[in-house]
Amino acid sequence: MKKCTVVCGADINNYEKIKGYVSADDFFIFCDSGLRHGEALGISPSLIVGDFDSWKNPMSGTETIVLPREKDDTDSVYGVKEGIKRGFEEFLIIGAVGARLDHTLGNLSILLYLDSLGKKGKIIDDYSEMEIVSKSTVFVEDTFSYFSLLNVSGTAKGITIKNAKYPLEKAEITPEYQYGISNEVLKGKTAEISVEEGKLLIIKVF
Repeated sequence: MKKCTVVCGADINNYEKIKGYVSADDFFIFCDSGLRHGEALGISPSLIVGDFDSWKNPMSGTETIVLPREKDDTDSVYGVKEGIKRGFEEFLIIGAVGARLDHTLGNLSILLYLDSLGKKGKIIDDYSEMEIVSKSTVFVEDTFSYFSLLNVSGTAKGITIKNAKYPLEKAEITPEYQYGISNEVLKGKTAEISVEEGKLLIIKVF
């Protein structure tokens, strides 16, 4: 099944990098001011959602869900939930990391939400790609400059890192001590990161 790409309203500077992650047959959900990215990315919305407090409703004839301004879900969260309702299993979220730290952290929590439902989620910004490692193994190619592991949900145990400058074996990372920053994949190798218990956010830096 094709993936659902959710376009949010944070700044995007490296459109060419983002283009490498989207496909023409994706289902594109544009969230409010995410509409400003469509032309630069060369994509059109399959669905538009938003309360239109930061962008004008284009009234384009594309299916549009107009949300109230006073609500629990942000436009981005609502967009992802709508994709889930429509049966998508894989999500790419772009325009989600920006100057508003509150919105950035809220958008990162979407990855935890998707993981809790057994669905794949990835956030791409100008500098990195992000996903959750949870009772699984994630691979990092040596084309990435660095990768970091951050505890974003309780205590993570049984953390193993192979083929990296700083390996780990059955380690633990707590929210109080985030020591998994700026690791490097060994040249010519592919790093393997696995977690037996808990969840980690992996950030792969271009």
